[in-house]
Amino acid sequence: MTTLAKFPTAMLAAALLALAAGCSSMKTPATADVAVSGAAVDTATKAGAAEYAPVELNSARDKLALARQAMDLKDYKNAADLAAQAQADAQLAQSKADDAKAQAAAAAVQDSIRVLREELARSDNNK
Repeated sequence: MTTLAKFPTAMLAAALLALAAGCSSMKTPATADVAVSGAAVDTATKAGAAEYAPVELNSARDKLALARQAMDLKDYKNAADLAAQAQADAQLAQSKADDAKAQAAAAAVQDSIRVLREELARSDNNK
C-alpha cells in the first residue's frame, strides 16, 4: 500500500479507537454516579426520610432504579442523568428529615422549659 492509501485506513482506525475510548469512559462516570446515588438514598433512609419525606425518598428510589436499568441497557448518559436526579431527591429527602427531627427536638426543649417554668411558679406560690 502507498502512504496515501494507508491514510484513510489509519484515520478510520483512529476514529474507531477514539469512539471506543469515549464510550468506555462514559460507563465509568455513570457507574460512579449510580453508586453515589445509591449511597445517598441509603443515607436518606437512615436519616428517617421514609417517615419525614416519603415522597422525595420514593422519587429518589424510583430514579435510582431507572438509572440502574439504563446501566443494564448501556445507556450511560441517561443513567448518569437519572443518577444525578436521584441523588438530588435523596439529598432533599435527607434535608427534610433532618429539619423535621430538629424541629421536633426544639419543640421537646420548649416543652421541657414550659414544664420547668410551671414547676418554678408552683414552688414560688407554695412559699
